[in-house]
Order: sequence, then C-alpha cells, then structure tokens
Amino acid sequence: MNSGKLYLVGLGPGDAGHLTPAAAAAIADSDELVGYHYYIEQVAEPAAGKTLHSMELGQELERAALAVDIAYSGKTVAVVSSGDAGIYGMAGPVYRVLTDRDWDGAEPEVESVPGVSALQSAAALLGSPLMQDFCAISLSNLLTPWEQIRRRLEAAAAGDFVAALYNPRSRRRTSQLDEAREIFLGHRAPGTPVGIVRHAYRPEQAVALADLGGLDGAALGVDMFTTVVIGNSNTYVHNGRMVTPRGYEVKQ
Repeated sequence: MNSGKLYLVGLGPGDAGHLTPAAAAAIADSDELVGYHYYIEQVAEPAAGKTLHSMELGQELERAALAVDIAYSGKTVAVVSSGDAGIYGMAGPVYRVLTDRDWDGAEPEVESVPGVSALQSAAALLGSPLMQDFCAISLSNLLTPWEQIRRRLEAAAAGDFVAALYNPRSRRRTSQLDEAREIFLGHRAPGTPVGIVRHAYRPEQAVALADLGGLDGAALGVDMFTTVVIGNSNTYVHNGRMVTPRGYEVKQ
C-alpha cells in the first residue's frame, strides 16, 4: 500500500490575510481537502481544482477517518480546521483514528500546520486581555460531561485566570454561559470586564464589551462562532479596549 501524507491545517480566523504561508503551502500541496463545510468554503479559491470533502458539525470522527483513508491510499490530504487544528480542532480526532489503526508513526506522514487560534484573534480585537496567566475552556458538553466542565470553571475562577470560553452557546445549549457567569461571580466582582468577539476577522465580525454581572449571552448574540473572554481581578477597560496589565501590579 502506497503511503501518502496528511496535513492538519489551521486556517486562522477565516480572513485570507491571517492564513499563514505554511498553511497556504500545505493546501497547495494537497490532492484533497477534508473539513466542515463552512471552512472548506473559506479555502475554495486556493483549493480550486482539488477534490473537496465537505461534512457537517458532529462528524469529526467521520472526517478524520476519511482523511486517514485518503492518506493510506497514497494521496496527500489536508484536514482543515478554523483557528489552530491543535486547539479544539481536528488534530485530536485524526490522531484518535490513527491510534485505533495502529499507525506506526511514519506512514502516512503527518504534519501539523499551526494557525492563529480563536483566543488570539479575539484578544487582538479586544486589546490586551491575555497578558497574565489565562486558560481556555470549552462550554460544549457534547464530548465532556458538564460536571467536569463546571469543575474546570470553578478552578479557573478561583485561580484568578483570565478565561477564554469556546463554544459558549448554541441553539440547543443555552444555559452553560449563564452557569459559567454565576461561577465566576462567586470569585470576581460584577464589574469585571468581559469581551465578546463573534466571527473574528470575517465579514460578520462583531466585537462587544460587557461586565460580568450583566453578561447576557442571548442579548449579545453569543453563539458557536463567538469567543467570550472573562478578565481577571486586574483587568480593566480604557477607551474601549480590554486591558490586563503585563505585571501583577494593581492598577492605580
């Protein structure tokens, strides 16, 4: 069996200007691309003439299995994710499938191409919220039990971490962001700044600031394309920008 190559490609936030040269080169080098249809549409132009496999949300393992099959057939395939493939992206499902198939680590060759993550994109648009220790927590309980997510939220809130919340709200999951807010309010002042970034660097981009006590996901249009950044005890807002001081000094 001929061995191909499998690229794990992070597309960044979606804007062509934030697609890295390495990611563009991986797409150009690939015979076929596999990904969620929204992300495949983003690279339709640079991928013109290639075989494109568009799939839906919830089909991550199916996407991974298809890409691995293509690589084992001797072709070069790119699995595309938004942001960075290694942060809540397709790197995990692909390595899961490779593990289940007793991949030997050499054939097919696997190369990860990092991209600009959602938390980086959101931070750039908000100001400088990630200047002290921070963490990322997904509020989706489709693959992780909610009680485990709650424990992580409690630890982040108690530890005074700046928190970037991924997958904060969907049409079916409407309560998790509200619960996260209440957990953080147990450790932080109601006036703690919160940044809300939807569709960063895409035509639909929307950026808003709120405070923790008044955070209302429904009113702010928070959805699966939104990143919510909760500041720590030192974070403040100045001229519409969310700022966490680089040092641990208290702002005077």
